[in-house]
Amino acid sequence: MAIRYNADTKTFILETKNSSYLMKVSRYGNLLHLYYGGRVPDEDLDYLIIPADRGFSPNPNEAGNDRTFSLDSLPQEFSTSRSGDYRSSSMEIVWGRGASSWSGKVAGYEIYPGAPKIKGMPGLRALPGEEAETLVIRLEDPVSGFEAELSYGVFEEKDVIARSVMVINRGEEAARLERVMSATLDFMESDYDLIYFSGRHLMERGFRRIPVSDGIHAIGSSRGASSHQYNPFAIVCEKNCTEDYGQCWGVSLVYSGCFLMEAEKDQFGQMRVNAGINPRGFSFQLEPGAAFQAPQTVLTWSGKGLTELSHIYHRIFRENLCRSPYRKNTRPVLLNSWEAAYFDFDGEKILSIAKEAVDMGVDLFVLDDGWFGCRDNDDAALGDWTENRKKLGMGLCELSEKIHAMGLEFGIWVEPEMVSEESELYRRHPDWCLREPGRPPVRGRYQLVLDLSRRDVCDYIIDAMNSVLDKARIEYVKWDMNRSITEAWSALLDRNRQGEVLHRYILGLYYVMDQVILRHPDVLFCGCGGGGGRFDPAMLYYQPQIWCSDNTDAVNRLKIQYGTSFAYPVSSMEAHVSVCPNHQTGRTTPLNTRGIVAMDGIFGYELDPTKMTGEEKEECREQIRFYKKHYRLITEGDYYRLTSPYENRYLTAWQQVSQDRKKSLVSIVITDKEGNDAQRYVKLKGLDPDGFYRIEGWKGKYSGKLLMNVGIPVPGGLSEYEGIQLLLKMA
Repeated sequence: MAIRYNADTKTFILETKNSSYLMKVSRYGNLLHLYYGGRVPDEDLDYLIIPADRGFSPNPNEAGNDRTFSLDSLPQEFSTSRSGDYRSSSMEIVWGRGASSWSGKVAGYEIYPGAPKIKGMPGLRALPGEEAETLVIRLEDPVSGFEAELSYGVFEEKDVIARSVMVINRGEEAARLERVMSATLDFMESDYDLIYFSGRHLMERGFRRIPVSDGIHAIGSSRGASSHQYNPFAIVCEKNCTEDYGQCWGVSLVYSGCFLMEAEKDQFGQMRVNAGINPRGFSFQLEPGAAFQAPQTVLTWSGKGLTELSHIYHRIFRENLCRSPYRKNTRPVLLNSWEAAYFDFDGEKILSIAKEAVDMGVDLFVLDDGWFGCRDNDDAALGDWTENRKKLGMGLCELSEKIHAMGLEFGIWVEPEMVSEESELYRRHPDWCLREPGRPPVRGRYQLVLDLSRRDVCDYIIDAMNSVLDKARIEYVKWDMNRSITEAWSALLDRNRQGEVLHRYILGLYYVMDQVILRHPDVLFCGCGGGGGRFDPAMLYYQPQIWCSDNTDAVNRLKIQYGTSFAYPVSSMEAHVSVCPNHQTGRTTPLNTRGIVAMDGIFGYELDPTKMTGEEKEECREQIRFYKKHYRLITEGDYYRLTSPYENRYLTAWQQVSQDRKKSLVSIVITDKEGNDAQRYVKLKGLDPDGFYRIEGWKGKYSGKLLMNVGIPVPGGLSEYEGIQLLLKMA
């Protein structure tokens, strides 16, 4: 059993293949955290908690004269609020005549087979035949009337524990929830580093590693989406932790909206990690009997460094979160029209681009922005989801038929959550936008955000998207979101509920995606949020791949895809070869290098093939042949970061290894070149140390032990921005 309860010691024991997670009911009913780390046989770890009389750390009333029991210093599973614990709380409520304290005590528990049930939001599911167990512990505070049901889903073989919380108002009056964390994780020590991923539009998910110092370090988003600026994923690790050595803990929030992650080092050298909905601008009114479901947080532990942690997340997200049939199906190689034409196209131009794409060996042509309404720039027509027959010279159905007749599949770009002020939809329904009354709206990209907290708005989007997909033969949809939310005010909610808008928006988005995507299970959906602005686990539940960044520069992409790889599998990262000089940076890199970098994801093109030479097209054909031949190795093989682009200025290298360790692909890109340069070597990983490998194009064979301990020499003839791929096969 992965979950059990020791009644003698009042201890809950959760076990995965390699980890143990223990918590204990205190003598006063509080749920205390004992341990999360490498698997241990012990079931009574009460000795780890040393009672002490701490000055200015209050004692709960039930402790009487016992000054050694204080919630201000004890490790908790779901912390109290206004009850003597001054650290960041798990939950904050306002009830009765304005009281805000909450002190939940264990009132019962349940263990049931299967994955946790997360109402209205994405969550991990168990595969057919896969064992999973769920523990639900009920914390009750009879004074406030609020209960918290803590959910722990244990995926034993995957080494994952999925946590969440359901908050229920059992009182007789309405009350207001102002903060709820999906998971609180208390550490008895704090001599750790915190790794998180930050950036901006065009440079998302940059790798950041800092020591945990006194106070609170917080990352998050208040932009309505998980954002370009921060990703809802963080790692706590030992200071000596590397890719291959040391303990580390991963915290990943399965949520697409405003989030908060905190790491707090307290006065006693302990650390608390919180993950949940961002309380900034958030409140949720709960009537008597009403419940609030918090998002799921996916936790894992590794005792073998960051690479093993990444492998755990890659596997669980690829297999237990993504539910598209394309989770297992081979994805088509596409060509997208955006950087090829932007808004400057007609039907004839699109067909000429598609015709040349066929000659390159592409499988799928995607018509990006500009095909609908009066959409000749980004100032108009969002919300009017009917084809522009005048611009295309035909209907979408006819265009799709012509492209299919060439032997290509057909895809389109949509941005369903937005509306332009210059649109028929806005003229009919100005109240459908998120905007404050009596104030001119804040604009982003000259567009407003539709109020997805309203069911009528959601139903309009569902009908509009289904109408397009039902009418024309479409195999791919790029679902974009190109602005952050500012005025989160809904015309249908009263003043006491406006703090619910941002969360209700996300629930509405999930509802819309359910209704559109479930109706079209054979369509490949790709997520996008101005590139990587909504690259989070919850989106993978609906869309098996996400456009990694609007930045297609191969050198910048080395850092973007490096940071993304810590939590997200290659199969989730859509990456394209684009034209040079690059449209975002002006940099020129070889076509071969652009192909190598784009193969570190779901491969495609973002250029105009009518302007390419015959030699360039032949090189693209060879790239596509290579990618398709080694698709499973690239997208499902174990992923290894061989160098860091933040630490190694000279080169960036990564590697995929098949599950049976018989094949491997090594990719290397030179990022800086010096005259009379030193000979550089790259040590490989993940190979069978007792096996021997041949490297395609090289003479001889080499032991896995040699390749991992000594490495391979990087060819000295490579120039700056040139790259190579080395294919290894077991001899």
